Amino acid sequence: MLKARSCLLTILMFVFTCYPAYSVALDEEDNKTPNKIPKINSPVKIDGVLDETVWDNALKFQLNYEISPRDNVPPPVKTEVMLTYDKSNFYIAFRAFDPDPSQIRARLKDRDRETGDDWVAVELDTFNTERDVIVLLANPLGIQMDWIQLGAEVEMGWDIIWDTAGVITDWGYSVEFAVPFSSLRFQRIKSTQIWGFNAIRLYPRDVRHQIWNIPYDRNNNCRFCQYVKIEGFEGVSPGRNIEINPTLTALTTQARDNFPEGNFASRDKEIDAGINARWSIMPNMTLSGTVNPDFSQVEADSLQLDINQPFALFFQERRPFFTEGVDYFNSQLNVVYTRTMRDPNWGMKLTGKQGLNAIGAFVVRDNVTNLIFPGSQSSNSTSLSSENTSSVFRYRRDIWNNSRIGVIVTNREGGDYFNRVIGFDGNFRLSRKDRIDAQWLGSSTSYPDHIAESFGQPQDKFGDAAVTAAYTHGTRNFVFELNYANLGENFRADLGFIPQVGYRNYGTRAIYTWINSENSWWSNLRLLGYAVYTEDNEGHLLNKEFGSSFMYNGIYQTSFFVGTIHSSQHYNGLTFNLKQYDLRFNVDHSGALSLGFVATIGDRIDYANTRKGSRILLSPAANLNLGRHFQMNFAHNYEKMRVEGAHLYTANISQATLIYQFNPKAFIRSIIQYTNYDYNPANYTFAVDEEYKQLSSQLLFSYKINPRTVLFLGYADNYFGEQEFSLSQKDYTFFVKIGYAWVL
Repeated sequence: MLKARSCLLTILMFVFTCYPAYSVALDEEDNKTPNKIPKINSPVKIDGVLDETVWDNALKFQLNYEISPRDNVPPPVKTEVMLTYDKSNFYIAFRAFDPDPSQIRARLKDRDRETGDDWVAVELDTFNTERDVIVLLANPLGIQMDWIQLGAEVEMGWDIIWDTAGVITDWGYSVEFAVPFSSLRFQRIKSTQIWGFNAIRLYPRDVRHQIWNIPYDRNNNCRFCQYVKIEGFEGVSPGRNIEINPTLTALTTQARDNFPEGNFASRDKEIDAGINARWSIMPNMTLSGTVNPDFSQVEADSLQLDINQPFALFFQERRPFFTEGVDYFNSQLNVVYTRTMRDPNWGMKLTGKQGLNAIGAFVVRDNVTNLIFPGSQSSNSTSLSSENTSSVFRYRRDIWNNSRIGVIVTNREGGDYFNRVIGFDGNFRLSRKDRIDAQWLGSSTSYPDHIAESFGQPQDKFGDAAVTAAYTHGTRNFVFELNYANLGENFRADLGFIPQVGYRNYGTRAIYTWINSENSWWSNLRLLGYAVYTEDNEGHLLNKEFGSSFMYNGIYQTSFFVGTIHSSQHYNGLTFNLKQYDLRFNVDHSGALSLGFVATIGDRIDYANTRKGSRILLSPAANLNLGRHFQMNFAHNYEKMRVEGAHLYTANISQATLIYQFNPKAFIRSIIQYTNYDYNPANYTFAVDEEYKQLSSQLLFSYKINPRTVLFLGYADNYFGEQEFSLSQKDYTFFVKIGYAWVL
């Protein structure tokens, strides 16, 4: 197997490096005439004030189409975008006119924080493949967001260094972008380049008007094929494109030796220097490396109740080394989930695109080995203190008619443990309305004997396969889907997040959407129905489910969702007939206060005791913006379950966040998170504690010149409480991090 894989990788690398680069011509888009961008000889001052003469001669587009909520109608406001470039930067400017500038929503905040503001954005298909785009966005004060859009998928972890400025005027607002070519991925050719381009304005008032410079045909499943073409960029280059990012992290932790009554003693006291580096070693190929990295997170994870959950919970990755270039590693099944790598001490990554070919690869040495043991009805997990080496190779090739094929290989091993996965995948555009996505994976795994025995895993080496396929038919108003998945009982993807195996799944879904082209109390209405049948690999029922829902979107930026689910679930030898009802509501009329509410009521399995019960889940949330500087967010999850007419548990988890943003670069933030689980031991079939409490707080000062030139000063602590003792402080930590991005 190793020899075959080595040959395969050699062939793919040869294809990648030798295949000529060129743009893909699509049948329905061949008649597009590119728009020429003028080149300038001197840099533009980025201050948001569009008084330079370069903007008079720039390429201009009018944003003449409201594509949401109404469908390709004249927009309520006028917007224009202007484009030019010099040898080092791509310049973009917007004039966003407004009949009442006092209603413009614009707040100071950290980058990548969209909170209902007005904004303008561009989408750049820099390789002209019409498959993915770079999105650059700024609000009227120049606050940045950036990400990669892969079809319907969004990769928010992608961050680049660029410059923006915005000014609110008596006629609206203006924004300027300066995007260094050293920060962009694009074709490395000396002649004229052709890119796909779209400009967007969000105008949030009674409804959220989204305005484009092109009409949007919803009967065409290739969104990026519809973008206009821009032409220019002769001879532009990313230069040496070397970025060195040294970091210095220091922390001190005090913790009680004999919790809850012991005295505080020094637990950790560290000063660590690390370094991250990026280098374009060849056209369109970027090599990244990190030594002794600071992979700490300075933000609390999202609220998730972990009580009565049969499968492991998913948490989003936020660490920069892993989020950069993450789009290269995506596939239908989640076989690359980098949060499995808990404490790396070094890593290397290679990503790039050449013509129709894209490659991603990384190797990481991790000090801890996290394992998830998936099953058909539940999953288990553990963590080993042994080191491992994790490596991933991903190759994709664009083929005819806006389609793709790919291969992925993952390998993690250390000591007497290993897990290897190899797979092939593709998404195929059959027509403007039809698409098929499919993937096959095979795995080989061996756990240490004591782990296999303790967690009921196969002894010695074992393996299995996983297959998934989906067909989608989509038009302006109607979407129909068919889905199939078959994951073998012994399939493992330890570098991914696949907590359930040993099942076959058959599913179908249909959605009909009514779009209102008039100003009215409703913008769109959606009706959805679906059915799912899941069985284990021996053909025994796991879940038979069907459901329906209705959604309304309308004035005051209000949305309302109501749904019902009927299912027959088989768990631990018993079959349960369940009904569930869901309700969601959101409103954001003024932008100063937004409210959300989610409720789930109905039947649920008591997985710990294998019984049917009734559950209520309530999740209110609120976001308050006071002026341009102050934000307050509150979210709460409440869950209560009853079994056999008696209380089983009540779970509460709350998070409050207060932020004061001094300016676009500096803020201070406080996060408080409180968890309280209240159990009824008399209604359990085994012994449980009556209560569990945790209180965590975090205070952070952040000064961020760009995504990698940062200063963090912070404090964090944890309090715990149980039946035997009240809430008591267990530890506290002070930390500081300094990072600097040195671009050559």
